Amino acid sequence: MKPYIHTINKIFTVCTLALTLQNQVFAQVVEPDSILIENNAEDEEIQQNLDSLVNIWHSNTLRMSDMVLDTIPIDSSTIFLSSADSVYIKRLSEIVSPINFPFNKTVRSYIELYTLKRRDQVETMLGLSEYYFPIFEQALDANDMPLELKYLPIIESALNPRARSRVGAAGLWQFMYGTGKMYGLEVNSYIDERYDPIKSTQSAVRYLKDLYSIYSDWHLVIAAYNCGPGNVNRAIRRTGGKKDFWKIYYYLPRETRNYVPAFIAAAYTFNYNTEHSLYSKPTMLPLASDTVMINKPLHFEQVALCLNCPIDVIRSLNPQYSRDVIPAVKKQYPLKLAFSLSTDFAAVEDSIYEFKRDKYFSNNSLTITPTHEYHSPVAPTGKEKVYYTVKSGDAVGLIAEWFDVYSSDLRYWNNIRRNIIRAGQKLIIYVPKNKVSHYKKINTMTYAQKQAMKGKSISNNQPTVSKEEDPAFIYYTVRNGDNLWDIAKKYPGVSNKDIMALNNITDARKISIGQRLKIRKKS
Repeated sequence: MKPYIHTINKIFTVCTLALTLQNQVFAQVVEPDSILIENNAEDEEIQQNLDSLVNIWHSNTLRMSDMVLDTIPIDSSTIFLSSADSVYIKRLSEIVSPINFPFNKTVRSYIELYTLKRRDQVETMLGLSEYYFPIFEQALDANDMPLELKYLPIIESALNPRARSRVGAAGLWQFMYGTGKMYGLEVNSYIDERYDPIKSTQSAVRYLKDLYSIYSDWHLVIAAYNCGPGNVNRAIRRTGGKKDFWKIYYYLPRETRNYVPAFIAAAYTFNYNTEHSLYSKPTMLPLASDTVMINKPLHFEQVALCLNCPIDVIRSLNPQYSRDVIPAVKKQYPLKLAFSLSTDFAAVEDSIYEFKRDKYFSNNSLTITPTHEYHSPVAPTGKEKVYYTVKSGDAVGLIAEWFDVYSSDLRYWNNIRRNIIRAGQKLIIYVPKNKVSHYKKINTMTYAQKQAMKGKSISNNQPTVSKEEDPAFIYYTVRNGDNLWDIAKKYPGVSNKDIMALNNITDARKISIGQRLKIRKKS
């Protein structure tokens, strides 16, 4: 019996040690852990920032996925599930930062929002972060600030430099007009530096530094950045002078209560994205760029046409110019270009200034010009016009791929905003003159034939139109921002696995807008 008793004692000792370690880990859970994510309009705005990402000008213009296949290796059978609390706590504790990253149910709710419900939007932000995070990190490092503050624009703007809130906050860092002016940002009819990624970042870092000099606590700094120091000061007074975010939690505005947990969850997601099979989606934003100084008024179209560069890329790199005009009258202004184009600009700078100058600046004076939504499309040289009639299930990215053109060009030629097209709409497309007959045939091809032409097989994940609906099932049409996890929640007793099995879906990530999903009715 003694060997068995010895073995049982060893097992008991190991279990006791494991429980002790688990308790030490769970001790990092911030109290009160009964704080729940609040279902209110302010909280929904944070979620809508992510949802809108698939529609905003920035991501629609610059997503390379409109033109190239997703090359991220991923197991197509992967089902995305939540992790245990202990896993989240351990990972958060391992983020090396002066900012503390505690855990509670609200933080968990936001982690699941990012890693389960808004995967597509998060992967888009991961791609955008490759361009924007170095800008944030450089400014933070220069001021000896925690680099993890770079995650604030994830919550503020979803990394959309042209984001504008319903109350007028603008840019990546969501500066209000007064605060922006206070921190040296120029705002006039032609330029709004709240949208300038570099200058707004420098101002945001100075503002955060000033807030830290008041509170000496990063959670309170982050809260004050969201709701203003006045609200934080009132919450501190109402709790008898307590300077701890979680102690003043219920005295803060509702939006701010969820703001710090959302920040913690964003930091977690961007540090552990691969653990959740989240990978960055490539964009057309050039990682290597350069700045040229402009000394006289210049229109973006002059630059785009002379350098043969998509105007949307110029806009994306210079979002502070609200009318596509650089108003360099009394002083020089910067123009950011892809590194290779900056040298081309220097070589033909005088020609660019003079290109169609009377059209853009009559009498060489700076006048109000229409914004880019009203520009008349310019036909490219050496190309011929063909027409394509939009079919049900078509998308701008697909049509551009079939005709071997850029999505940005397709939108420009047809004055398409936010990728919105409708069945029956006739689109103008410019193609090489020697291939006109080839591209005209696309109008008569089926969806499967068009995909096969590009070397793609049509799968069950592609949009399909059911000829006859079976009354034994419910049919759901996939909408913008949907995922299987959210869709399944609409139908009690149905899981995302049930939907995948019934619709022969092998990859939960690959559902398409307009796709009809069959859902079994529950008796």
